[in-house]
Amino acid sequence: MFEDKIKKLPSSPGVYIMKNKDGKIIYIGKAKILKNRVKQYFMASSNHTPKVKAMVSNIHDFDYILCDSEMEALVLECNLIKEHTPKYNILLKDGKHYPYIKLTLNEEYPKMLFVRRIDHDGAKYFGPYPTGFGINETFDIVKEAFKIAHCKKSFPRDIGRERPCLYHAMGRCVAPCSGKVTSGEYKGIFREIDKFLSGSDKDLIDKLTKEMRDAADNFEFEKAALCRDKIEALKNLSEKQKVLNARDEDMDVLAVCVEDILASVELFTIRGGKLIGSHSFDIKGEGTLDEREVLSDFADQYYTGDVYVPKTVYLSHEIEFEDALATLLTEKRGNKVSVLVPKIGERKKIVEMAQKNARHNIEKMKTAEIKEKMKMNSLIELAEALKLEVIPDRIESYDISHTAGEENVAAMAVFKNGKPSKRDYRIFKINTVKGADDIASLRETLLRRFTHEEREGDGKFSELPDLILMDGGIAQLNCAREVIDTLALDIPVFGMVKDDKHRTRGVVSEAGEVYLKPTGGAIRLVTYIQDEVHKTAVEYHRKRREKKMLGSELEKIEGVGEGKRKALMLYFRSIDKIKNASIKELCMVKGISERIAKNIYEYFRNE
Repeated sequence: MFEDKIKKLPSSPGVYIMKNKDGKIIYIGKAKILKNRVKQYFMASSNHTPKVKAMVSNIHDFDYILCDSEMEALVLECNLIKEHTPKYNILLKDGKHYPYIKLTLNEEYPKMLFVRRIDHDGAKYFGPYPTGFGINETFDIVKEAFKIAHCKKSFPRDIGRERPCLYHAMGRCVAPCSGKVTSGEYKGIFREIDKFLSGSDKDLIDKLTKEMRDAADNFEFEKAALCRDKIEALKNLSEKQKVLNARDEDMDVLAVCVEDILASVELFTIRGGKLIGSHSFDIKGEGTLDEREVLSDFADQYYTGDVYVPKTVYLSHEIEFEDALATLLTEKRGNKVSVLVPKIGERKKIVEMAQKNARHNIEKMKTAEIKEKMKMNSLIELAEALKLEVIPDRIESYDISHTAGEENVAAMAVFKNGKPSKRDYRIFKINTVKGADDIASLRETLLRRFTHEEREGDGKFSELPDLILMDGGIAQLNCAREVIDTLALDIPVFGMVKDDKHRTRGVVSEAGEVYLKPTGGAIRLVTYIQDEVHKTAVEYHRKRREKKMLGSELEKIEGVGEGKRKALMLYFRSIDKIKNASIKELCMVKGISERIAKNIYEYFRNE
């Protein structure tokens, strides 16, 4: 079929693009010799993997793009894959920009920032810190140990404009805003932070230990205590960073494990010889996956993104475009980068450790697959019991909450593919109903949710459910059915009923109760949905009630007007937290002076 076209292919590097009968791109690949690589796909298929066989059966045409080098082909392939996301390519779906700690050492008054991309701005970057390692904890410990500014003030612009904040009073900030700390002194603090984040914690701890002893000998006990606190905080953080390499190397380790259609790539980020983080990437293929192909595609896509490039990248398997990847990384870093597969020694052991983690993650993926199947089985069982025409992908549930008719609210919980979709949950403050009338409150809620104007004008209500489950019996079911019929919508509606012990018993329709197996997946799913919507409604009602009670309480305190009440509510979130707050904590709220803080403190203590 493609013999003539293959014969005309050049023997040079390039990228080939496979298309199906509709002209849609289904696979993009790179090759050192285009003619040889493309020809392999259409030769005898006995050696092809199931994935390649499936792909070749769908190829209707192909295009190609010539490149000047293997590295150029690697970069072009990555860019095209990201643009077209072909079905048969291995895609790095984890598109996050990894967090870095940024030190603006080139500024008069440096700052430490949390960023997700590297800019060529003269600042110094540390990381990446893969998700799960706890960059926030590192951030907090460094701030606490070195007493740098916690606020968003800009120096020297804001020096002397306001008195130092509570952090300075608590001994947690050197207060550059006061003007008592020179630019040179503040830069000196950041040079220490630079050393610590660079892995030179031993030298820094030794230096601080000497300063502590000297200060104690000179009876400067406050300074000695400050040094002691820094040492303790630095040791705590250092203990959490596993030493993997005594040579203080910066390296990334990439190891892959494959089992049938599942693959996991484990990334170890090692800086200064210490493992500062690890991250697992889950990959699911269209057919049986190949370890080298997965690792190669992952490395290409990961390093063409916005990430820090270390001096060495160690791989668990050899890949075809190893030299091209090293050239790309060298160009990106600005000096030589080695891409190696260690055979013996310490580095081989590190790669094996990463591979062990990848293998463990495969087991977790298999467990997750089983759970997904169980959820789907529960949906199928529910659809069969309720005689639905389709398996419900989106299920919505509604419940009302109030206290003796006060602060009426409603909640909408949403389940997609048998799992709660929190981002789709909605809460409603009931506007038209006074007193304890659950049915009227439900009617208002459903009308607001399903009116065409609101659906079309607001994206959050644009998707209709495949099934509605009302928390309640026949009355709630009839109310929902009436609204759905009035709006001419074709959506199945059922009620969820409980037994005498307030446990989910089953589902009810207009014709009566629908039997669900007591130990089946459907009853477990319905129970989960009923618990979720009830909990959401009760939590929203409690927040509104507390807010109202808090507002009425605060109105009685001298000096606390509407603006200060809002600030207090926003900061503390609950009555109990305001009642139990100290004067110092109250002063941290914007607009609350020490005098007003004392009024609030004394009011609740006297009460």
